[in-house]
Amino acid sequence: MRVLNIGSLNIDYVYEMPHFVQPGETLSSLRLQINCGGKGLNQSIAAAMAGLEVYHAGCIGGEGSFLVEKLAQSGVHTDYIRQVEDQTGHAIIQVDPSGQNNIILYSGANHALTEETVDAVLAQFCRGDIVLLQNETSCISYAVDRARALGLRVALNAAPSGENLKQVPLEKLEWLLVNEVEGAYLAGAQEPEEILRRLEQQYPDTTIVLTLGGAGSMAARDGETVHVPAMTVRAVDTTAAGDTFTGYFLRQAAEGGSLESCLRLATAASALAVTRPGAADSIPSYEEVQAFLQK
Repeated sequence: MRVLNIGSLNIDYVYEMPHFVQPGETLSSLRLQINCGGKGLNQSIAAAMAGLEVYHAGCIGGEGSFLVEKLAQSGVHTDYIRQVEDQTGHAIIQVDPSGQNNIILYSGANHALTEETVDAVLAQFCRGDIVLLQNETSCISYAVDRARALGLRVALNAAPSGENLKQVPLEKLEWLLVNEVEGAYLAGAQEPEEILRRLEQQYPDTTIVLTLGGAGSMAARDGETVHVPAMTVRAVDTTAAGDTFTGYFLRQAAEGGSLESCLRLATAASALAVTRPGAADSIPSYEEVQAFLQK
């Protein structure tokens, strides 16, 4: 079984700030880091670090070659990444002293993905393989439709939320992963239990996963609902926490793990990730996560 991530590739400009910039305020940063990022890249690395065989498909501009190198160094197959004329996608990230962040995203080359490219890549995979998607590239709806028609299993991390999500055939997903903001947007509800209940009703054949930050995570499937609390750590940078969670959840789910075991492994991995600065560089290895769980 293989994982194909049709995902974003971004350059992250991370500014450590004394506090988030307010309207009308000019504020000097404490530090600037330029990192590999994008939900797609982060999730490919997380899934590979978790032990899955991962292939990444996406687009970069001429300045994005170091992103491909980072993926390859992390054990991700990069044959399906192509260079286009547009600028590589990028993110401007503020991180405050508590480790919280806010992000401005520019799609760039991530929206150069075409239906023809999606078809060509999907043709290389077989029934039972997994396709992983996020909401940071073009052709999301098309990729879901085509992947399901080919008998592939599809996971979508519906982040960031946006109007286009309402056009995506979410009922065809095997796994839908959202945080509170994305879940509220799709479900039209605010309370976690209600978000989960509504999404489960709307998409009864899909495993619904809801991450809740410091409150842990929840999941629902076939009438079963599970909640796993967060693990207490000192947060340094939460930038890739959700992406780490997604990659590790998918590893356990791909093996047929219970909802609780999937959430517990993903929770431990994301807890370790937030104790480290950066996005892709903060993602722990499977061995590190297992050792953390044993403690």
